Amino acid sequence: MKKDDFKIGKRIIKSRLIVGTGKYKNFKQTADAVKASGADMVTVAVRRVNILDKKKPILMDYLDPKKIIYLPNTAGCFTSKDALRTLRLAREMGGWKLVKLEVLGDKKTLYPNMIETLKSTSILTKEGFDVMVYCSDDPIMAKKLEDVGAVSIMPLAAPIGSGIGIQNKTNIKLIKKQSKVPVIVDAGVGTASDATIAMELGCDAVLVNTAIAEAKKPILMAKSMKNAVIAGRQAFIAGRMKIKDYANPSSPTKGIIS
Repeated sequence: MKKDDFKIGKRIIKSRLIVGTGKYKNFKQTADAVKASGADMVTVAVRRVNILDKKKPILMDYLDPKKIIYLPNTAGCFTSKDALRTLRLAREMGGWKLVKLEVLGDKKTLYPNMIETLKSTSILTKEGFDVMVYCSDDPIMAKKLEDVGAVSIMPLAAPIGSGIGIQNKTNIKLIKKQSKVPVIVDAGVGTASDATIAMELGCDAVLVNTAIAEAKKPILMAKSMKNAVIAGRQAFIAGRMKIKDYANPSSPTKGIIS
């Protein structure tokens, strides 16, 4: 591992920006955005992957799974049963054991059903999966997920695809402070400054999809997100100045000529 690499399960991750592969106008744009982002991991919705119609293009034609880490996810699953079946299928299809679990609670908010999520995480870890888990920003539930074996905690910043940005900095910091596994902000990032804030809070990485795919210029936004994550990480490592209630002169006053 290099100095600022980090591990998820058994995987060494270099880029702290993870990107999704949905919502782009075509696979070429997807591939171009991924390249511009510098990401070495992409999420793939197993339930939406074309594996049957060989006349249609497939994502693997554009993103080589030997060169980039594919992270199968359970997007669109609303029950533990559906999520488990989906990830077991992913393992059968491609041998994937590192997976992203999301069990949604309702179709309007797409908030996670944490009871089903916790149950699914426990089952999957016992079956040998390395489970990265999309969850609410509740520190208590986040800790329970880690206790049953999750290899990464992925609290939402805001509802999926909303672009609102981080709504509860306090909870994100609490989750990061208590966690021994990587914490990755997932869902709700709208622009580069949101990604920077997540990293400044101490998060290990940020997952972004809609904010890139639905930007007017997705490739440029992907570059922006890459730079934002790097800047936020550097700021966190540097250690910000102490916040003060009153002004403090930038130039020293001792010895001033009066």
